Amino acid sequence: MASLTTKLGAIARTPTSRIFSRRFQGGSQHGGRDALQQGANEARNTGEQVANQADDVAGKISATAQNVSEKAKQTVQDAWGTTKDTAQKAADNVMGKAQEGKECVMGKAQESKEFVKENAERVKKSMNTKGPIN
Repeated sequence: MASLTTKLGAIARTPTSRIFSRRFQGGSQHGGRDALQQGANEARNTGEQVANQADDVAGKISATAQNVSEKAKQTVQDAWGTTKDTAQKAADNVMGKAQEGKECVMGKAQESKEFVKENAERVKKSMNTKGPIN
């Protein structure tokens, strides 16, 4: 079993096995196996804790990202709604002004038509009577 002790000593000297380094100094073969098992268990537990913490952090990041995404979506929807309302109000205003202008022009055209018709009647009467135009 000398080779096991040599192997354990080699493991204890690697930089990545600091957890094991104290466990292998001056121990027996049986103690070395127990220390190796205990070190492996500690490493596994530490790894599980790190994995659980990473999962927790990832979950929090995901929830935060989803929250930010929902807020951004709502902001865009609100901006779009405001833009549509403003455009509709502007269109209604322009159409209202256009309608008012059209009605004004049509009214003036009707007045002009009636004025021309009345004057045409007067001119016609004047031509038939050969007198002054009233």
